[in-house]
Amino acid sequence: MYKALFDHIEKFITLEPSEIDKLESCLEISNIKKKEHILTEGQICNTMYFVVKGCMRQYIINPKGTEQTLQFAIENWWITDYLSYHNHIPSSFYLQAVENSEVIAIDKNLLEALLLEIPNLERYFRIVTQKSFGAMQMRIKFLFTMSAEERYHHFNDHFPEFVQRVPQYMLASYLDFSAEFMSKIRAGKL
Repeated sequence: MYKALFDHIEKFITLEPSEIDKLESCLEISNIKKKEHILTEGQICNTMYFVVKGCMRQYIINPKGTEQTLQFAIENWWITDYLSYHNHIPSSFYLQAVENSEVIAIDKNLLEALLLEIPNLERYFRIVTQKSFGAMQMRIKFLFTMSAEERYHHFNDHFPEFVQRVPQYMLASYLDFSAEFMSKIRAGKL
């Protein structure tokens, strides 16, 4: 049931069978329906989610009332609101299923206890968090240095699976332009 997560962990660290058993006892699998939220703005986030199947997204609603997608997570990616999770403060974000999704959830208190008990597991979470942070830094760089059309083509070249799976308006908001602009790019009118 948790094979995808344990396979992912094994790419970075090795756990003893007893450690795997302890971790497994702290995990909960959830099926999230398309468009269902697992976190809304104002809630305190006490959970990290590993995507086994499907696609999740993190977004805000900007002052104009428009959804602005900040992050996507597909199979073998983690997603959470790190600031709310770490500081135990109300979230500024929404976490929503883009597709019917299966996620593995781990509660903060359980994870914190596990990290003390299994130091090697802390290394795993440090590595995946650093990789996630690096990806966010590159996204910010692209937003500041590429034109909208360049961002679309770069994203399409490097992450074609997202372009096929994610609704056009969500992808446009992630790339920071309108759905109408996205239609023009895809139709080759720019």
